[in-house]
Amino acid sequence: MGYAIFASGGKQYRVSPGDVVEVDRLDAEASGSLTFNDVLLVSDDDGVRVGQPTVDGASIEASVLEHVRGPKIRIFTYQASKRRRRRMGHRQELTRVRIESISAQAA
Repeated sequence: MGYAIFASGGKQYRVSPGDVVEVDRLDAEASGSLTFNDVLLVSDDDGVRVGQPTVDGASIEASVLEHVRGPKIRIFTYQASKRRRRRMGHRQELTRVRIESISAQAA
């Protein structure tokens, strides 16, 4: 059982089959399936393959579990001389996916 690193939403994730990860919101139906093709690295029994920038023929199959919202982030700005205060908040939209399989075609 190996692992892979893939890119989604400008971030990189290290996953193995069976892992559950939260990525930025994707346009996919809940309880549907996805394929990630931007695989940057694959490690298995044959060794480690690093892409330039992606590994040719590699893909990651995942199933969408649900769409969730992340924890609330509090943002506070303050300007002392002007006595200006501003408080804001933000919650990131996320998609929770389970990694089903990692496939890498031998080069």
